[in-house]
Amino acid sequence: MELSISFIKMLSLGLYFLGPVILLLFLIIILLALLTSRLEGWRKSEALYWAFITALTVGYGDVRPQHGISRFISIVIAILGIMLAGIVVAVTVEAASNSFKLHINPDTLKRVTQELG
Repeated sequence: MELSISFIKMLSLGLYFLGPVILLLFLIIILLALLTSRLEGWRKSEALYWAFITALTVGYGDVRPQHGISRFISIVIAILGIMLAGIVVAVTVEAASNSFKLHINPDTLKRVTQELG
C-alpha cells in the first residue's frame, strides 16, 4: 500500500510541476479548435470534440475538416496531442520507477531476480 501511495504522490508532484506546460498544450489545442470551427462552420462543441479526438490520435472520422488550412491545423493538433501524451506517460513512468526504487529492498529484488533467472 505504501508503494501505491508514494506513486500517487510522485505522480501528482510531477504533474503539478509540469502543469503549466500541460495547460499550455491544452490551451493551444482549444484555440486551434476554435479557429477550425470558424473555418469549417462547425459548432464550437463539435470543433472541441474533433480537436481532442484528433489530439488523442483516436480519429473516429465522424467530423472531418474539408479545407486545406483546417487539415494542416489537424496535423498540428495531432503533434501537440502526441507531445501531451508523451509528457503524461514520461511523468507516470518516472513516478513508478522512483516509487519502486524507494520501496523495494535491494535484498528482496536480488532474491526475486535469482528465482526468475
